[in-house]
Amino acid sequence: MKVAIYGIKVNSFTIVTFKELFKLLARFNWTPVLEVNLKKLLSDKIAEVDAMATFADHHDLKNGFGLLISLGGDGTFIDSVGFIRDSQVPIIGINAGRLGFLANISKDHIEAALQKIHDKEYELQVRSLLRIKMNNTILGEDNFALNEVSLHKRDTSSMITVHAELEGKYLNSYWADGLIVATPTGSTAYSLSCNGPIVTPGCKVHILTPIAPHNLNVRPMVVPDHMPIRLTVEGRVRRYLVSIDGKSHVIQKGEELIIEKAEFTINVIKFEGNNFLDTIRNKMLWGIDKRNLNK
Repeated sequence: MKVAIYGIKVNSFTIVTFKELFKLLARFNWTPVLEVNLKKLLSDKIAEVDAMATFADHHDLKNGFGLLISLGGDGTFIDSVGFIRDSQVPIIGINAGRLGFLANISKDHIEAALQKIHDKEYELQVRSLLRIKMNNTILGEDNFALNEVSLHKRDTSSMITVHAELEGKYLNSYWADGLIVATPTGSTAYSLSCNGPIVTPGCKVHILTPIAPHNLNVRPMVVPDHMPIRLTVEGRVRRYLVSIDGKSHVIQKGEELIIEKAEFTINVIKFEGNNFLDTIRNKMLWGIDKRNLNK
C-alpha cells in the first residue's frame, strides 16, 4: 500500500517522530510517498528519504494511495485536505501541535494506530466541506473549506455590514467585524472562539457565527446544510477579506459569495475508544475540577 505523508514543520521533535513512522511503515511493507516540500526538509536529516517517491498536488493522490498521514497540528491536517480533495483517500492525523481536534493521534500511539489500520480495525468518519462560488476567479480550484469561510474587515477599524440570504430568502444584515460560516468540523475552530456552538461531525448543518456583533441580540445560528448561503459585504472602505480555512483573499465591495455544501466529503480514520466526545472533553478540560477528582 502506498502511504502519502504530509508535514510542514521539521524540528528535533518531529524528526524523531518521522523516523519512528518510517520504521513502522517498513514493518508493514507499506511504501511511504512524501510531499515534495517535506522531502526537501527531511533530505539532509534522514538519509533514507532520498530514495522515497514524492507527490506534489491532488492529481498525484488519485493513483493507488491507500492512506494519507498528516504529521503536525490541526492546521497541517487542514492543509493536507487540499491534496485529498475528492480522491476518497482516508486520512489520519498524528498530533505534533497543540489542541489536536483533528490530528488527535499522539506520538506515543502511532504504532498502535498503524497496527489497527493494518488489521482493518477502524471506521471511516465522513466529514463534509463547504464550496465557495464567486463572480471572479481568485480562488481557482481552492474554493472549498473543511472548517469555515469568513468575511472580515480589512482596511478599517470600523465595523462592516454582511448581508446574508438563506436559500434565496433574506436572513439578516450583520453589523459586526465579520461573519463566519462553519461546518460541524469547524465548530471547534474559529467559530468556537466567537461563541459559536459545538456540533458533532455527523450533523448535516452549517453554522453562521457573527464576529463581535454590535447588537448583542444577534446570536450564532445553525441551519440545514442543503440551503445555499449568499453573502455580500459593505462598509466605509472598498476592500474586504474572505478567509477560507485561514487563507485570506481580498475582495471588493459588493462582491457576492455563494456558500454551499461541497459535492464531495473526506474520510477520517477513527478507532474504537477514540471518539469526538472524548476528544472534546479532554481538549477542553471539561470536568477538571477538584470537586470531581474523588468520584
